[in-house]
Amino acid sequence: MPVMVITGASAGIGRAVAERALAAGWQVAGLSRREKAPDGALAIACDVTDPRAVETAFDQVVTELGRIDVLFANAGVFPKSGLIDEIADDDWRQAVAVNLDGMFFACRAAFARMRAQDPQGGRIILNGSVSAQAPRPRAAGYTVPKHALSGLTKQIALDGRAFNIAAGQIDIGNAQTELADQIGKGVPQADGSVRAEPMMPVAEAAEAVLRMADLPAGTNVLQMTIMASAMPLVGRG
Repeated sequence: MPVMVITGASAGIGRAVAERALAAGWQVAGLSRREKAPDGALAIACDVTDPRAVETAFDQVVTELGRIDVLFANAGVFPKSGLIDEIADDDWRQAVAVNLDGMFFACRAAFARMRAQDPQGGRIILNGSVSAQAPRPRAAGYTVPKHALSGLTKQIALDGRAFNIAAGQIDIGNAQTELADQIGKGVPQADGSVRAEPMMPVAEAAEAVLRMADLPAGTNVLQMTIMASAMPLVGRG
């Protein structure tokens, strides 16, 4: 059975993808700070902001499951909102540490093992966010790292060609999770108002990730956007 590693697998989109992958017959390793994952998954405690912990976790995956076919790099946080001159140093550093550094460390670990394994290759899927395309008001701590992930995705896709490693980014908009619960209740809009936005079931986002993961080695989705149909992304600015 193919092996998928998921960061941030204890809740939200990560957990939904883990459950969907397990149902489809994948072996799943779920990495999270709380060492919690769906039944049937290999649960590994890992703080993605710690590069040594990430390397140790990926070594454990290879030791116990044999290889890594897909990484869904998903772990992320919503930092405190505010205008750029209102963002504290510590809040900025936490946002970058989790939403960018943690993604880089996980992708680096997966790439190295995919390049070394036999048969060589694999697929890396990064959870970007529609905020990688258009910002929400007062969200620099979230928007900036998510934009950076688009560059990381393309760089991995380019450098991975020689090693049969594909990379793609999924930008998810308004999936129903605990982290995104406030969006369905009311969030600031570009015109200064506060309005509730349409939401979609998180299972739809998980299904989209599995479609990307299941592609044959010679085919890749470089970037996919899946969102609640009526969410105000187009024209957000």
